[in-house]
Amino acid sequence: MSVNFLELAVSGVQGLHPYQPGKPTDELARELGINEADIVKLASNENPLGPSPAIEDAIKAQLAELTRYPDGAGFELKAELCERLGVEMNQITLGNGSSDILDFIVRVFVEKGDNVVVAQHAFSIYGLVTRAAGGDVIEVPAKNWGHDLPAMAAAINDKTRIVFLTNPNNPTGTYNTREELEAFLKLVPENVVVLLDEAYFEYVNKDDYPSGIDYLNQYPNLVVSRTFSKAYGLASLRVGYGISSPELADLMNRIRPPFNVDSFALAAAKAALCDDSYLARSVEVNNQGMAQLTGAFDELGLEFIPSVGNFVSFKLPEAFEDKAVNQALLQQGVIIRPVANYDMPGYIRVSVGTQAENQTFIDALKKVLA
Repeated sequence: MSVNFLELAVSGVQGLHPYQPGKPTDELARELGINEADIVKLASNENPLGPSPAIEDAIKAQLAELTRYPDGAGFELKAELCERLGVEMNQITLGNGSSDILDFIVRVFVEKGDNVVVAQHAFSIYGLVTRAAGGDVIEVPAKNWGHDLPAMAAAINDKTRIVFLTNPNNPTGTYNTREELEAFLKLVPENVVVLLDEAYFEYVNKDDYPSGIDYLNQYPNLVVSRTFSKAYGLASLRVGYGISSPELADLMNRIRPPFNVDSFALAAAKAALCDDSYLARSVEVNNQGMAQLTGAFDELGLEFIPSVGNFVSFKLPEAFEDKAVNQALLQQGVIIRPVANYDMPGYIRVSVGTQAENQTFIDALKKVLA
């Protein structure tokens, strides 16, 4: 008689499903016999520019140390972050991507019977790591596709341990203003942690957009998570960080696995922070690409959610089904992301690529909708 390992798994894990990333280009090439070089991937909000020479040099310099463990404390990267952000070493937690930070904060504070508050259409990982820890998720309906912060504050109860905010939000691209964030932070009890996910903050060009770093001294219950995967183009290396009070950073670092960020990621992230021209180019290409995509949506009469990130979600005409459109685009070598699993049926999210990649997608979409 075989063992049913699902029944042996902890209850929080039993009901989960694996996170589904965007389809890799090599997988599509194998499935459809398409030349991988001709495939355009606009599904995972990746930087389309490729790595900067400074990052390539930093990685090459680490090859001689391949047999050595990385610096578990990440001293040099932390020092650069301190210099750039005006924070102290003991406020930083390094992660294997910013998703590590989300996982750490849940593992520190959430157990069976506790809950976290999230917004409708928010990043699915928040719920995944919470349920894996045995916690419950309170999902608050969105307002105009974005976070309804007063409603989220009102949803907090005596079992709430964490509130997750994403600013700007993925996959909707909406953001909360400085005034909205400040009003919200005043309403949150001091024993409830606020995790402010700023994975896309570098792309935002709005005068009223707040930086979570500015509120750390006033709110010891605030954690700001950021990543090098997007604007800095280091998605493959998986490196992110959390900035918080020293007390919260200490707790997260207690459960952080040893050497969770490898030497190549540490070196590349430090080089990326110092490469201001690459970051500026990333933002410039994104601004141009966003205008190119939204202009095409306007031309096609397609509704879209205005976005301040490096992606935009648009609505298909009523006669078209998102799965069918997705498959038709895949047949043309274009990978995008349907977002029905984010309670957005009929919507598709497309990442901003290079001008040529964007045009390939636009031409393929026109062909499908025709």
